[in-house]
Amino acid sequence: MVSVSSSYVLRQPTTITRHLLSSTRHVCCFPHVPPRLPTPFKYQFQIVNLSIAGSRVTETEMEVNGGAVSDPETIRSQFLQLLRTRRNAQLPLTVEPAKPVVKPLFQDVTPPTFSEAMESCPKANIGNLKELLKEENLYLHTEAGDQGKLPVLILSTKGNNQEKRPAVVFLHSTHKCKEWLRPLLEAYASRGYVAIGVDSRYHGERASSLTTYRDALVSSWKNGDTMPFIFDTVWDLIKLADYLTGRDDIDPTKIGITGESLGVAAPIIGVQGFRWAIDNDKWQARVDSIKAVFEEARTDLGKNEIDKEVVEKVWDRIAPGLASQFDAPNTVPAIAPRPLLIVNGAEDPRCPLEGLEIPKTRAYEAYGEAHSDNFKLVAEPGIGHQMTPLMVKEASDWFDQFLK
Repeated sequence: MVSVSSSYVLRQPTTITRHLLSSTRHVCCFPHVPPRLPTPFKYQFQIVNLSIAGSRVTETEMEVNGGAVSDPETIRSQFLQLLRTRRNAQLPLTVEPAKPVVKPLFQDVTPPTFSEAMESCPKANIGNLKELLKEENLYLHTEAGDQGKLPVLILSTKGNNQEKRPAVVFLHSTHKCKEWLRPLLEAYASRGYVAIGVDSRYHGERASSLTTYRDALVSSWKNGDTMPFIFDTVWDLIKLADYLTGRDDIDPTKIGITGESLGVAAPIIGVQGFRWAIDNDKWQARVDSIKAVFEEARTDLGKNEIDKEVVEKVWDRIAPGLASQFDAPNTVPAIAPRPLLIVNGAEDPRCPLEGLEIPKTRAYEAYGEAHSDNFKLVAEPGIGHQMTPLMVKEASDWFDQFLK
C-alpha cells in the first residue's frame, strides 16, 4: 500500500521470529501513544470486534503502564497474541514442491508490464546470468485453510552448496504478486544473495479473481475473523523466517526483508502513521487505495460519506491496533538496534512525511540509547507514492553494507 523502501536486517537467528514481529508493518502498523505525562498513569488498549450495529465485543485487552512507549518485548508479545486470535488450526510447518507460475494473476484492471525502478536494481556483470540462476518454487503451510498455503519463489546462483549466503525477502505491492518482483530477485541473486519472493494473502496464487483482495477486506469488516490488511501476511513471514533459518544455503545471522508499499523491514513507500493520518485528516489517499471496504462500512454504519469515524472503525475491525498500539511511533523504534532503512517519497499522500516525525524522533532516541547509528530515513524530493531507482539503490546499498 505504500511505496517506500525500507530495509530491515535480522541478525540474531535465535530470536528471528521476534525480530519480524518488531517490524510488523512498515507501512506503519504501530500505534500512536499518548504524550508523556508528568505523573505515571495507566490506560487500557482494547482490540475489539465492532458489530455492524456498533456493539463492542472485546477479543483481548492490553494494558500499558506509564506514559512512555511500551518496551519492544511487550509490543511483540502483544502483537503475537493478536495474530493468534484470528488463526485457523495450527499445523506443523511443512514444505510442498510447486511449479513455476506461467500466467501470474494481477488484480489491477490493467496488468503492469514494466518497472523502471526494479529494472534499475544493481546487478553483477554476469553475461550468462540466466543460465546460472537456480529457481525454486514451493509452498509453505503456515496454518490450516487455503490462505495458510504460502507460495514462495526463491532465486540464487548455482555454485557451492556448502556456502551459506545472505538472504533478502521481498514483498510485492497491492494487487501484484511475487512474479512481479523477478527483476529484483535476479539482481540480488547475481550479487550472491538468496532472494525470496512471496505472495501476500489474497494475492498471486492465493487469489482466484480480480476482486479477491477487495472481497477479503470487505469480509473482514463484516465478520471480523481475518486480518487481510498486512497482519495475516506477517504471520506468514514469521513462519517463513523459521523455514529460512533452517536452510543449509542461508546464513541465519544475515537475513533482510524489504518490499514495495506492502513492504516490511526495508519498506519502500511503506511506512506511515495511521493514528496521525486520522487525527490530521490525511487518511483519504490510503483509504482510496482499498476504498471498497470503507464504502461497505459507510453503508453499514448509516453514513452519507466516509469520515474519520468510518476510517477508524474499519482499521479497528480489519487490523486491530493499527492506529494505536501497533502504529509506527511504537513499532519503528522497537527495531533498534538492528539496521533499519526507511525510504519514502517526500510528497507521498498515502504515507505523509509529516506523519513520520514522531516515529523518526523516537527511532533516533532508541538507536541513540543503543549506541547505534543503524537507522536512516530517506525522503526523495518531489516523489509521491511510487518506487524509484533511487529508492531501489538505497535499499540495495543498505543490504550490501550490513549483510555482505
